[in-house]
Formats: sequence, structure tokens, C-alpha cells
Amino acid sequence: MCGRYAATADPDELIEAFEVDLDATDQPSRSVLVNPQDPPAGTPDFNMAPSKQAPVVLTRTPRGEVADRGEQADPIRQARLLTWGLVPSWAKDPKVGLRMTNARAETLLDKPSFARAATARRCLVPAAGWYEWQVSPVAKDAKGKPRKQPFFMHRGDGEQLGFAGVYEFWRDRSAPEDDPTAWIVSFTIITTAAETGLDRVHDRQPVVLERAAWQDWLDPTLTDPDEVRSLLESPGPGRFEAYPISTAVNTTRNNGPQLLDRLPDDHLVGAVNPATGEVLGG
Repeated sequence: MCGRYAATADPDELIEAFEVDLDATDQPSRSVLVNPQDPPAGTPDFNMAPSKQAPVVLTRTPRGEVADRGEQADPIRQARLLTWGLVPSWAKDPKVGLRMTNARAETLLDKPSFARAATARRCLVPAAGWYEWQVSPVAKDAKGKPRKQPFFMHRGDGEQLGFAGVYEFWRDRSAPEDDPTAWIVSFTIITTAAETGLDRVHDRQPVVLERAAWQDWLDPTLTDPDEVRSLLESPGPGRFEAYPISTAVNTTRNNGPQLLDRLPDDHLVGAVNPATGEVLGG
């Protein structure tokens, strides 16, 4: 699964890295959070968690463009703030999104909650990397349960990641017709089996699309399920590195670049080196 990631790019970096034509991150959309998001949505967030609004890249006709021009306008690549945790259009309660932060690649096109979005509403989720918690095979915590060590996974070449995602629209039918905040636009991150090495941390990982696949993934005219499925196939192992970090990331209110600092090996207790399988500090 992917339950936390680092969205560290500032808006200008995101627009350049993902060749965005329209920055629409200032467009209003409804948040599911009770309290204001911290750090504010659209700014670098080193501890992105479900229910937050996150920068997402998609290709779509801009709102109002068709009406203004009186004709069908071309879809363009946009950056928008969407809520992490997909809320299907038919959902009665938006809280269902808390259970839909991830979608398995193996069943994406078979599940009613995701199938239509997978062929019509695909997106890229920009990230510097993601977090997972490794269950120690030897060490216990104070409660006698297996100790969990957080790791940060990132591209070895330092490039921005584009997680494969799909998005959906949900409208609060009790809200006024012209209320722009009646809409929740939400997304889910697609996951797959973890690559060799990363599987020593967790058995799942996000689907990270290569830059060469971004155009096809975002193409709204690509609707064939088999073609969509083929884009989710892994190009093979070796793209990513993983290293241990502080348990400060465990608390969502903790944030900042220090969360990405590597934890020295002599601070580890019963953690497994992802590259070698060696148990450290056992």
C-alpha cells in the first residue's frame, strides 16, 4: 500500500517537471478536513497523508472553456488540488474515501469503484518518494509487538516520481446548484507488487510511471482497458533506493525536509537492509 508520501515540489517546480499547461491549483474545491490543512494545500508537504488535498496532474478541458468559446475546446494538461481518497460519484457519504486511498493494479479495471475512472479519468500524482514501515523479523516494541521501522523510497536518479492514479467527482446534492465547494474531486494511488529489494520493506508499492508513459496515461482518448492495463506493467527493478528514517514521520503533524534524513545504522533495532537482507541492530 501507499499510505504516506513526500510531495516536496513547489508549484513552479511541479509545472516545469510535468510540463503543465495550466496551473489550476487555485480553483476552489471542497476539502474533507475539519481543520485547515497544514502545511497549506499546494505548498511542499513532506508528510502527505490521506484526506489532504494534494497536487495532481491531469488532462482535461478547462472549466468554462466550452461555454466561453461556444465550441468544443481541446483538453490540456493541468495541475489541480485533489483530495487523497477516492469518493465514487454514487457514494452517499464522502467518508468512504478513507477506505479508497489505494487501488490495486491487478483489479483496477474490475472494481466498480475504479473501473470507469481507469478508462476515463487518469492522473499523475507528483512525489519525491514514499514511506513504508518495515515489520522487524526479530525485534519487539514496548508492547511486545514486532517493531516497525519507517523507510523512505525514492528514485536512485533523483528524478520526480509520477504515481499512476485515477480521479473522480462527487457532488453534495444538498448544496446549492451554483456552489463550487459542493464538489469533492478526489483521487486514489494505484499500487502493485513491490520490486525485489523493496519487498524487504513492504510487499506493495505505488505504480511509478516512466516519463515516456506520462502522455499516454494522461490521454483522455485512450479508453481501451487492455491498453490501460499495459501501461501499469513495471519496466523492471533497479529504479529505486530505500533507506531508514526517523519515526518522526509516524505522526502526521510532523513535517519538513528533516523527515527525509537518513537514520544511521547504529540507530536501527532489528531492521532489514533492503539491498542485502542483512539484519541491523538485532
